[in-house]
Amino acid sequence: MRRLISPLVVAVVAGCAVVPQPADLVLTGGVVWTGAVGAPTGQAVAIRNGRIVRVGTDDEVRSFVGPATREIKLGGRLVVPGFIDDHTHFISGGFQLGSVDLRDASSPREFTARIARFVRQAPTGRWVTGGDWDHERWAGGVLPRHEWIDSVTKETPVFVTRLDGHMGLANRKAMQLAGITKATKDPVGGTIVRDARTGEPTGVLKDGAMDLVTTLIKVSNAEYDDAFRRAQAHALSLGVTMIEDMGGNGWDDFETFRRARDSGELKLRVYSFVPLSSWERLRDYVARNGTGDSRLRWGGLKGFVDGSLGSTTAWFFQPFTDAPKTSGLMVTDTAKMREWILGADKAHLHVAVHAIGDRANDWILNTYEWVAEQNGKRDRRFRIEHAQHLLRNDVGRFAQLGVLPSMQPYHAIDDGRWAEKRIGPERIKTTYAFRSLLKGGARLMFGSDWTVAPLDPLLGIYAAVTRRTLDGRYPTGWQPQEKVTVQDALRAYTANNAYGAFMERELGSLEQGKRADLVVLSQNILKMDPTRIPEARVDYTVIGGEIVYVRPQQAGVGPASGPLAVDAH
Repeated sequence: MRRLISPLVVAVVAGCAVVPQPADLVLTGGVVWTGAVGAPTGQAVAIRNGRIVRVGTDDEVRSFVGPATREIKLGGRLVVPGFIDDHTHFISGGFQLGSVDLRDASSPREFTARIARFVRQAPTGRWVTGGDWDHERWAGGVLPRHEWIDSVTKETPVFVTRLDGHMGLANRKAMQLAGITKATKDPVGGTIVRDARTGEPTGVLKDGAMDLVTTLIKVSNAEYDDAFRRAQAHALSLGVTMIEDMGGNGWDDFETFRRARDSGELKLRVYSFVPLSSWERLRDYVARNGTGDSRLRWGGLKGFVDGSLGSTTAWFFQPFTDAPKTSGLMVTDTAKMREWILGADKAHLHVAVHAIGDRANDWILNTYEWVAEQNGKRDRRFRIEHAQHLLRNDVGRFAQLGVLPSMQPYHAIDDGRWAEKRIGPERIKTTYAFRSLLKGGARLMFGSDWTVAPLDPLLGIYAAVTRRTLDGRYPTGWQPQEKVTVQDALRAYTANNAYGAFMERELGSLEQGKRADLVVLSQNILKMDPTRIPEARVDYTVIGGEIVYVRPQQAGVGPASGPLAVDAH
């Protein structure tokens, strides 16, 4: 028998409609780019218990506002998922923030003067490190020599590295401590640069030769912790909510992140990689402790095939155009590398390997393919860090093999100033092949390689979209066929990087149920002239629903439109 529902019952049910549980934080009146494929742009976001509960219109989100809800009034500004940096040397970056800065030193005189000023204020007996110098900035592009700084450093040991981290300059005191003389042989995977006339070391050490000095530099846990604090504050101010850290200091960086988490100081999310050579140690550590959580994750390993383009140690099939006696270096024995990757993959650890030159990239793609055949099919997400110079036939292999190209677009506008003199006009056509990789189906990842390049994701997006070199020589873009769109670059800095850390179910897009990591930008970079993207600023950084950074308001400096305010209801 069919029953009729009376109008009175309908009215009672309608009157008892479920009211959403109030949100902790809402952002209203803006443009919300969710990063979810096919999802429409929203106006507002509601957050509760660290997760997103709604993205939609202002009216939809205001239904989540309660007496204790905080509100960020966007005034038309853009909200995007929190930036994830796919490749940092984070603790080294923190040390650099407190060290001598040589990045924009434009002459040998300025190089010497900056070191002299820093040494005068440095604690007695402490090593002077950092630097990030770039010899391509001064006339002739000559490498520095220890004589440039010996008279201003005297008994202070100095080892300052090039911005790519693949060579450094030691002063005479540092070489004395390391026992480096004319008779010292080049170590495997490294080069001691020598005077062409006398054969004496010039102080420049490349790749594996750097270990002769760096193993002498002892740093306390307190110094590591201070470096982390500096780096984290810097990252939050740039909208970086997660880093995928490639270390640089062995396991010390991972231990620093663990101390920060245990003390409650870790606000960023971190995926920490340790050296590939230590894969057995990591295997045993994971067996005892798992792979961490959404705040601090581990289980990744980082290895090296070759060096860098700037140091002429990237491994190519053909010699360098401007250094025809070399085609680069294999910085790790390839037999050992294959053995490590095979063992690590069999233990279900995550492998990422640095490769710059075309031969290095070809070799690691072949190795990944072989290891997958040996160990069987599974979701392994092999990564190639940098993937800078590729053979045309290798571009499509990334998607075919499921290998992730983990790239850093700022390098393109930096290296583009001088790359052609290194490798000629043909090889640069498949250099930083962002668009080609995307067209081939690869899941492109972006980051900074900080401190090699600035940490700022907006500069990385600008570089990927415009490819305008730092010297202004290519206003329409260097190798412009490899430009990508702003949305492509945003996705590479968010969703794709979450995937590259096995965290795509939790992070990378602004969707209901995901963790509330997001950034409020002062301007809508999706609509503005791409050449002006560096003018945009981060107004708010939110991690897990917590506001961890608010841009200080200065006279005459404000958001593009609307108020910058957090209101309590």
